[in-house]
Amino acid sequence: MQSGLISNLLLPLSLGIIMLGLGLSLTVADFSRVVRLPKAVFVGLTIQMVILTMVAFIIALVFKLPPELAVGILLLAAAPGGATANIYSHLAHGDVALNITLTAINSALSLLTLPFIISFALQYFMARDQYVPPPFQKIIEVGTIILLPVVIGMSVRKWAAGFAAKMEKPIKIFSVILLALLVAVSVWQSWDILVKYFAVVGLACLAFNLVSMGVGYAVPLAVKLPQKQAIAIAMEIGIHNGTLAIFIALNVLNNTAISVPAAIYSLIMFVTAGFFAWWLNRRQTFIRPD
Repeated sequence: MQSGLISNLLLPLSLGIIMLGLGLSLTVADFSRVVRLPKAVFVGLTIQMVILTMVAFIIALVFKLPPELAVGILLLAAAPGGATANIYSHLAHGDVALNITLTAINSALSLLTLPFIISFALQYFMARDQYVPPPFQKIIEVGTIILLPVVIGMSVRKWAAGFAAKMEKPIKIFSVILLALLVAVSVWQSWDILVKYFAVVGLACLAFNLVSMGVGYAVPLAVKLPQKQAIAIAMEIGIHNGTLAIFIALNVLNNTAISVPAAIYSLIMFVTAGFFAWWLNRRQTFIRPD
């Protein structure tokens, strides 16, 4: 089976099915609560847009990355959260409505911020000016994969509440299995890159991921946001749309090396997010046993 078929059809289809399952657990009230309480949205977007870019820049300098890989780290930081952030948030009992809201807003804002951040990175690390057009098509694809299945799932819940409740647990189990398959497919697709570049940029990607997820969890708790919202923001900040970053590196910047950090980070984030979700579930069970 060709990797293009997997990336362009099977992976988006799988994510769409999982997002449909998440929609079965959501109501309009979940989103209206986010709108009425915008503090969590503001905190999440501030971490994503400001703090994360600074962290990526510092890590590129500390690890003394080659110029193209440094640009790749900044490109990754500029990419919005991926669809899998919503899935991991659901598995960790986070505020999924907040995740979906952050992903939608951040994806729209990235049309402005992403070209600016990449242009800065190219000038600073590679002494190169290059116009980076806003990735309208990819942003629309992300919105379709995330929002449309959720709306369908919410509609099913509204008109067939019994069926939605009955399907929630099986779909959650299915999500875990499908996520494991997605990780395996990602490793298979990126194996050559992983072997070739992991020694150079692997630790930098791991550091960026752990700092991102840690800051995304600690800052919301420090400003007194609820635990569920802190989990949602941590997943949103720690899980990036690596596909978008790779697309821009290969098709806009025409540079394979710039895509490497996104490819390696995409593998790392699946594992760390899984451990983080497991730790949160254990901690919540220990604090509030059933």
